[in-house]
Amino acid sequence: MHMFSRAFSQLDFRKWFDRMHPQTLAIATWLLYIDAVFSTLGFLDKTNEFGALRIIGPMTGLVGLLSCLCLFGSGFLMANGKLLGWYLGIAASLSHLLARFIISAYQEDYGFTYSLSDRITGGNLVSFMFEAALVALLLHPMSRSYARTWFR
Repeated sequence: MHMFSRAFSQLDFRKWFDRMHPQTLAIATWLLYIDAVFSTLGFLDKTNEFGALRIIGPMTGLVGLLSCLCLFGSGFLMANGKLLGWYLGIAASLSHLLARFIISAYQEDYGFTYSLSDRITGGNLVSFMFEAALVALLLHPMSRSYARTWFR
């Protein structure tokens, strides 16, 4: 609970990137922002996993929207040195996988066809490589050590 009480204090809304982060967190921050932009565009025009969640229903659409917002928010909070941002980034980076598994539960109802490899990769290996790289960068020992030491 202590982490949440300080998570939104002393935020600098002009600070979107911290050059003092180790390279793993710096690259992860940029990937979070890039992923957020493309995920939000896909959500709006219903072309990616989050857009498919929007097709299924309002509650799953809300999950997709929250995932897009978490991608933005985690990068911003990490840039401002908040530990909550790092945890949120890990959750948001795994949200694509979660969305694909939610979609697979509704695949018969809406005509989606998701094999096991599609559930894991999303059918696009390049996008999957970026998703996996983001998770790896956030969970890298250098990132974990920095987050544990410097994030509040």
